[in-house]
Amino acid sequence: MSDTNTLEWSSDFFLNWSDFKAEHNPAIYEDSHGVVKYRFTWTVDSDEINDDILFSIENIQLITEFHPSLSWVRPSQANNELLKHEQGYFDLAESINQDNLKKLQNKFYEKQFPTRGKNDDQRKQFAKVDSGKMIISEIEKLNDLLEQQSQIYHEQTDYGHNKEKQSEYDLLFKKLRM
Repeated sequence: MSDTNTLEWSSDFFLNWSDFKAEHNPAIYEDSHGVVKYRFTWTVDSDEINDDILFSIENIQLITEFHPSLSWVRPSQANNELLKHEQGYFDLAESINQDNLKKLQNKFYEKQFPTRGKNDDQRKQFAKVDSGKMIISEIEKLNDLLEQQSQIYHEQTDYGHNKEKQSEYDLLFKKLRM
């Protein structure tokens, strides 16, 4: 777990209904809504090479997080099948994380990028800002992929009501925990 505002995915953590802290909206058709996002950390190093200031990106970590304060359930619908479906959405996000982290790292590792600034402090600051923007651009692509895959997941499982399809996904997600 990270802090009290988010819950990090781990192989031994499972969501509970108590993790869905937002008020439900009676006007929305969904029985529950979980919010999952990616957080990342990285390190950046800058050097002067042939009068050019270049930076490199290392140690990218991608963390799949559940946001309790943005997630909700309609109390009358809070059952084990729906909770398992919401856990599946969290697991789907982690699956995308695991499938794409190496690609993300390979996009930046062992490469150098130009930076700007008039002194070392400015160059270090710009390197941090610019590297963050570059990584955020890639994370946005992962968020789009998660959105596409989650729509398929929700439709195929009918939000957990299609027990056969939900079981197929559950078997896939179980592999994440091995």
